[in-house]
Amino acid sequence: MKKTNREKKPVVGNLPGKTAGSLVLFALAAIVFVAVLYTANYDRPTYHSSNTSGIEYESARVVRVLEDRTTVDEEMDGIWRGSMILEVEILSGRYAGQTAVVENYFSSLYNVRVTEGDKLSVRIDTVGEGRYEVSVYNYYRVPGLFGCVGVFVLLMAAVGGKKGIKAVLGLAFTLVCVIWILLPLALKGYSVLLVTILIILACNFVSFMLIDGVQTKTIVASAGSLCGVLAGAAFAAFAGWLLSVGTYQTDEAETLILITSTTRLSLRDLFLCGILIACMGAVMDVAMSIASSIAEIHRLNPERGSRDLFFSGMNIGRDALGTMANTLILAFAGNSFNMMLMIYSYGVSFQQLMNTDFIAVELIRGMAGSIGIICAVPASAFIAAQIWGREKKPRRLLKK
Repeated sequence: MKKTNREKKPVVGNLPGKTAGSLVLFALAAIVFVAVLYTANYDRPTYHSSNTSGIEYESARVVRVLEDRTTVDEEMDGIWRGSMILEVEILSGRYAGQTAVVENYFSSLYNVRVTEGDKLSVRIDTVGEGRYEVSVYNYYRVPGLFGCVGVFVLLMAAVGGKKGIKAVLGLAFTLVCVIWILLPLALKGYSVLLVTILIILACNFVSFMLIDGVQTKTIVASAGSLCGVLAGAAFAAFAGWLLSVGTYQTDEAETLILITSTTRLSLRDLFLCGILIACMGAVMDVAMSIASSIAEIHRLNPERGSRDLFFSGMNIGRDALGTMANTLILAFAGNSFNMMLMIYSYGVSFQQLMNTDFIAVELIRGMAGSIGIICAVPASAFIAAQIWGREKKPRRLLKK
C-alpha cells in the first residue's frame, strides 16, 4: 500500500495580524491609561513643612524605657493605664538619627505599649528653627501590613495558580484606578458618577481579560456586570430620593463639606458612587459565573437555542442569588456591627430607630448591592443567550 506523504504547511492564518492588532490596541490603551493618570495627579495637592513649622509622621525606635508608670485595668478588658517615659531614635525624615524623650500616655482608647527595641510611628511638630516636639502616634504597622498582603498573594498563587496571580493583578489595577484616578479627579471637580461608571467598566473588562483573555465570555461578563451595577445604582438613586438620603446624611459629611471650601469636590453623587464601587465585586462574580456556565453548556450542547440557554442561565443564577445577596448584606451589617450594638444598648424605640440616618444609609447600601446582583443574573443570561444562541448548530442525522 502506497503511503502518501502529506506536506505539513505552517499554520499561519491570521495569527500575526491578530497579534499585531492586539499589541497596537494594548499600546493605545496603555498610553491612554498613563495620560489619565498624569492628568489626575500632575497637580496633586501635597503638604509641605518649613524649617520653622510643620507636622510630620515618621518612624522611630525605642532606645530605652526611662520610666514605666503603667497599671493594668482589670475592669476594662485588661487595658493599660498611666504613662511611660521613652527615649526614641527617629529613623526617617529630616530629623533622622536624632533622639528625643517622649511621654507615652495610656487611656481606654489609646494603648500603644512598646518595649526597648520596638519600632513605632511618631508625630513630629516643628515649632521653630531646629526645635521640634515628638509624640507617640501609633504602632509601626508597615511590615505587618505588607506581610498580610504577601500572605494573601501567596495563597492566591498557590490555590489559584496563574489565574490567581492574574486576579491579584486585576485587583491591583482596580485599586490604582480608584485611588489615583477617581479620588484626584473628584477633587478637581469632574463628574464623580461618570468617572466611577467608566472606571467600573474598565476594571471589569481588565479583570476578566487578565483571567480569561479577550474572548466572548469576558465581554459577556463585563456587559452583564455593568448592567447589574447600573441597576443597583438606579435603585440607590430612587431610594435616596424617596427616603431623602444622600452624602449629607453620612458620617463623613461634615469633613467633606470642609474639603469643598478648598477644592472643586461635588458631594451630590458621592453616596451613590460608594455603592457602585462596593457592589462591583459581587456583581462581577455572578456575571462571570453565568457567562462561564452558558459558554460551557453551549460547548457541550451546541444545538440549544437562545431560549434554552437563557433559562439555563437563569436556573444557575437563582442558585447563586441567595448566598450572594446574603454575603453583601452581611458584609454591610458586619461593618456596622459596633454601631448597631451601641444603638441596641440605648433601648431606642422602633419609631426612632427606623427614622435615623444610619439605618436608612445602611439599608440602601445593602439593598442596592443585592439588587445589582439580582439584575446581573438575567442581564448576563440574556446577553450570553443572544450571542451563543445564534451559533446554534443543527443536530446531525445519523446515516442508516
